[in-house]
Amino acid sequence: MIKIENLRKTYQMGEIEVHALDGVSLTVEQGEYVAIIGVSGSGKSTLMHILGLLDSPDGGTFEIDGTDVTQFSESELAAFRNRVMGFVFQQFNLLKRTSALENVELPLIYARNGQKSDVARKMLELVGLGDRMAHHTNELSGGQQQRVAIARALVNKPSIIFADEPTGNLDSKSAKEIMAVMSELHAQGLTIILVTHDKDVAQHAHRIIELKDGKILSDTLNSNAPKVPLIERRKAPEHAPKAMGLLSIYEGFVLVKQSIRSLFANKVRTALSTLGIMIGVGAVIATVAIGNGTKAAVEQQMSRLGSNLLMLYPQRRSRGGVSQGKASTSRLSIEDARAIKMEVAHVVRVSSTSDGNAQLQSGNLNWGCRIQGVDIDYEEMRSYQPQMGRFFTEEEVNSRARVAVLGIVPVRELFNGVNPVGRKIKINRQTFIVIGVLPEKGSSGFRDNDDTAFVPISTAMRRLFGKKYVDRIEIQIDEAENMDRAQADILALVAQRHRTGTKENPFEIRNLAEIQDMVSETSNVMSLLLSSIASIALMVGGIGIMNIMLVSVTERTREIGLRKALGARRMDIMLQFLIEALVISFFGGCLGIVLGIGASLLTEHFAGMQVLITSSSIYMAFGFSALIGIVFGIWPARKAALLNPIEALRYE
Repeated sequence: MIKIENLRKTYQMGEIEVHALDGVSLTVEQGEYVAIIGVSGSGKSTLMHILGLLDSPDGGTFEIDGTDVTQFSESELAAFRNRVMGFVFQQFNLLKRTSALENVELPLIYARNGQKSDVARKMLELVGLGDRMAHHTNELSGGQQQRVAIARALVNKPSIIFADEPTGNLDSKSAKEIMAVMSELHAQGLTIILVTHDKDVAQHAHRIIELKDGKILSDTLNSNAPKVPLIERRKAPEHAPKAMGLLSIYEGFVLVKQSIRSLFANKVRTALSTLGIMIGVGAVIATVAIGNGTKAAVEQQMSRLGSNLLMLYPQRRSRGGVSQGKASTSRLSIEDARAIKMEVAHVVRVSSTSDGNAQLQSGNLNWGCRIQGVDIDYEEMRSYQPQMGRFFTEEEVNSRARVAVLGIVPVRELFNGVNPVGRKIKINRQTFIVIGVLPEKGSSGFRDNDDTAFVPISTAMRRLFGKKYVDRIEIQIDEAENMDRAQADILALVAQRHRTGTKENPFEIRNLAEIQDMVSETSNVMSLLLSSIASIALMVGGIGIMNIMLVSVTERTREIGLRKALGARRMDIMLQFLIEALVISFFGGCLGIVLGIGASLLTEHFAGMQVLITSSSIYMAFGFSALIGIVFGIWPARKAALLNPIEALRYE
């Protein structure tokens, strides 16, 4: 079954070369019970590790059932160890904080054969531990732990059992029980290769090979070995299994369960790593919600100003380096507004506008606010349909009527909740009748749009401000795509009407749509900036995950070596640690969603800021946290996967 020729293995100890194996050749037949003995440093453990495919020789040939195993890939070696070989170690090498049943199940996960715990239960019953399956390893005696290890070695029905000092950590009674189990396994047709320094233990084998200084000193048959009736002979495998399928749902569930248990073994450290992801996800959700809320608030304010609006101003000019202010050399008039509405295509509404501040008085109450003189089109242009009363009419504009439409603020300050429609107020000591109350518009910038009063443009110019010219003309265009054309036509018209003798057009137009786009773009930039800053917290959380996983790899090096000895491939080890990183990210992401939503709602409640929580921001933050877990978990997982099995098992 096993054939090796001229096997060599050399270790470099500083500047000294140690020849652990120096030209070892031997064969082992199917069903043999072989004991390899020798003093410490003789090379017996090195030989067993090479025979068990846990280590590789520096030279020589090694065949199992006629197959050259030195040509196997890492995955093929893992498959061979899982299905053809079983290992019993001196240190038991059982997983901590797990039950006897879960330890025995471990090779089944890597076998990919769909077998579940029923097989593991039968193996534990076979070694006399049927009543101790649910007990954790720290609740078992040394002999019972070694029996668990034997059941684990048998669970995939291997053809070869490798036992490395299986009685080294046991008392004499437990040692006899374990050797009796070994004899029974040999009687069932298993090939057993036993490594020991105890000659009494070696007497249980039918063949004893003694090593010294890396060479075979003797190879003899043991006529004193116990005679155990042969039950059956197992057929040797025809070839090494070279492929294993994907994890089943059950096997995946077991891996996740083991990952969660490993994380809970270090609760504080895991909680701190989870906290980093939680803060990062929460910060991303909260900042995106604040950014979206701010953007929505700005868009809402801009929409209240009206759509497709142009504002025509006299240009600000300077003479001798001194600014002369607007309309110092050219002025706009009501006639210009009428001409624009009549002669420019695509114009649907026009309003001349004149602003000023005035003192309002009602009884013994006074309030100072902004007064705007506008045309009747202003109501539709700016969506200022009164919530109570009405807007003024064209007849009232032509007759310079003393009527006013008030905003929410002056109504509140002057009338104390009483309906003001039909009541009289004084504006700059002139009596006006309140005919309507404006809808609430909110603030835009430093200006409160509700702290205002509208009067007819003619009334404002002649009776309140004493102006002959308007401050600006506001124009509404039918469609957004016609605004550029209308803007050019308007500038050409007013330039023609105001012949100044200069080549420079003395008027300018502000496009509110462009201002809205600029504000929206600024909001997007701010949202991106805030999200980027919040993402740094996620990156820090990812570094925390990487840190805990690197520490975990170091602490669990022997466990990694054990898993590889039981048939785990590199991909299996990577998957194990990536699952742990994803579990941290998952729980951190879930808690972060709660934190982000809570922080957003608290900000809205106490700071008065508008927030907008969207499902896309939650999915983005949660997905990013999962990506962080994978990215920052790959390095530790890869480090674990690349560990050499025998070096990992020897790690202290």
